[in-house]
Amino acid sequence: MATQATAQRSFSFLQIAITLQTLTIFLQAVSAGLLLTSSYGETLHSVGARVMYGASMLYVLAAVLAWKPGGGSPRPVLHASGFLGLASVQVALGIAHVPAVHLPLGVLMFGLSVLALARR
Repeated sequence: MATQATAQRSFSFLQIAITLQTLTIFLQAVSAGLLLTSSYGETLHSVGARVMYGASMLYVLAAVLAWKPGGGSPRPVLHASGFLGLASVQVALGIAHVPAVHLPLGVLMFGLSVLALARR
């Protein structure tokens, strides 16, 4: 019974982490548009990048917590770790000002995050 309750809490934490990640990636797309049209867009996009990266790290933590104590599948840990890797590449491309890869990767990340959210 306690294991099921732990798995249920971990599952909901994982759901919250994926939702937060998806939302922050979407807000990055919005701030990218503001980056092109307003003076404060660069600041919003820069802060948003840090929040999105933190959300990706939270996703990894939630996946590990759902896997280890609950005895679930390690697959979410692999997905979350892959996402953190993509987020790292995304941040590096943004800093290097490589929009030809940065923008499509952002779209891919949003799609993958929505897919992960739908599968929960």
